[in-house]
Amino acid sequence: MSENLEHSFVTQLKENQNIIHKICRLYTDCEDSHKDLFQEVTIQLWKAFPKFRGDSKFSTWAYRVALNTAITLYRKNKRSLSTVEYEGRQHFIKDVEYNYEEEEQIKLMYKAVYQLNDIEKALVFMYLEDKDYREIAETLGISEVNARVKMNRIKGKLKKILNP
Repeated sequence: MSENLEHSFVTQLKENQNIIHKICRLYTDCEDSHKDLFQEVTIQLWKAFPKFRGDSKFSTWAYRVALNTAITLYRKNKRSLSTVEYEGRQHFIKDVEYNYEEEEQIKLMYKAVYQLNDIEKALVFMYLEDKDYREIAETLGISEVNARVKMNRIKGKLKKILNP
């Protein structure tokens, strides 16, 4: 690969790595799995980068590759491994005014989201990232109307999970 292509990839990956980390957090239960998934997503992005045409934003394309990689690996691992809940996904912020109540709410939300299926997790994740329904639909390969309907159903599902 050319040096320009490599530089472009590294630059865009650095700018969008938080997207990948969030997806990894959503589909893994421990730090080692998170690192493994991040590495696998990066490899898949690198392999596919020469074919990236720029029809969509790099972030949208990276979402799609990362979600597909995570879902594929998640399904494989689900069949062969049982995992233990990992408390390491807390959002530690070293600040005197740290809001522990908000931290507990975030943990409850993650616990509820873990109960959703793969596509629902992806949709919630993108919704929480303030992606519009057009971009969500494009990334997940569904219609915009379908994305809206699914999100409304997921909201109801999460309410039932959080308020039994």
